[in-house]
Amino acid sequence: MHIELNDLNELKELMAAIVKTETQPTAPNTRDLGTQIIVADRGFVYVGNVTLDGDFATVNNARNIRKWGTTNGLGELVNGPTSSTIVDPCGTVLLPIKAIIHFISCKSGW
Repeated sequence: MHIELNDLNELKELMAAIVKTETQPTAPNTRDLGTQIIVADRGFVYVGNVTLDGDFATVNNARNIRKWGTTNGLGELVNGPTSSTIVDPCGTVLLPIKAIIHFISCKSGW
């Protein structure tokens, strides 16, 4: 299932799922979010195909965005990297939901 975070109700549902994982254990509940930019704590920024499963987000075909290369912030990368963007492939990344600051839904280009 692909979710566009532009819809306020879907965003509320996603945030409720994140809050639920912080307050109680959950049964495995897998959600495919499609291509996302993930901002994680400690300054890590990844892009890839994201699946939420319980207390973790799996980023497949992950790339660490080492240098944004933008003039208008990270959101400028929703359509793909700029000519100045530097990314490093890193395979599959498993992130605890608690370590994620926010998601940015991507369009094509990644």
